[in-house]
Amino acid sequence: MISGNVKRSTGAGARPAILPISFYTRDDVVTVGRELLGKMLCTRINGGLAKAIITETEAYAGTSDRASHAFGGRRTARNEPMYAGGGVAYVYLCYGIHHLFNVVTGEEGNPHAVLIRAAVPAEGEKLMLRRRGKARTDKTLMAGPGSVSQALGITTRLTGVSLQGDRIWIEDAGIEPADITTGPRVGVDYAGADAALPYRFILAL
Repeated sequence: MISGNVKRSTGAGARPAILPISFYTRDDVVTVGRELLGKMLCTRINGGLAKAIITETEAYAGTSDRASHAFGGRRTARNEPMYAGGGVAYVYLCYGIHHLFNVVTGEEGNPHAVLIRAAVPAEGEKLMLRRRGKARTDKTLMAGPGSVSQALGITTRLTGVSLQGDRIWIEDAGIEPADITTGPRVGVDYAGADAALPYRFILAL
């Protein structure tokens, strides 16, 4: 599922490394959002291992970003994981149906997060197809944030969970993105001028 539009920086057979906490705790959520492209989002849910290469992200810059759940210092039971130190999951329910997975970044108390919007399968594809109710892999398997979570078994039960554990983590797959598109985020028209910020990143595969 990975095309020639990316380059692998590690040799064949190299073991992927789990991203360290220092990757997530940097101040610039936009940089983290961009650098998550090509990384591998992994889950082990009920014994089933699934891995997917991240191909689309959106950055949300905390209290100053009108599109963020934490704009103006808003703090609720739902968005509390955003205020933890970087390197934990923030999963929320959208429209009462879709479980959307975000990577919390920045230092504790600075509620930055990156939404994982799309991915392509790397391991556990049969499991992903079963979860998605699909007979074969196509472009819609993980083409949106809700389908990414569904394919990987991510639900709100994982909100607040460390990305250093054995249920959900992100690996450096040794991929160097070679074709990245930047643009405004999706579905945030309510955010006024912030809706036009170029905080969405897409990796062409």
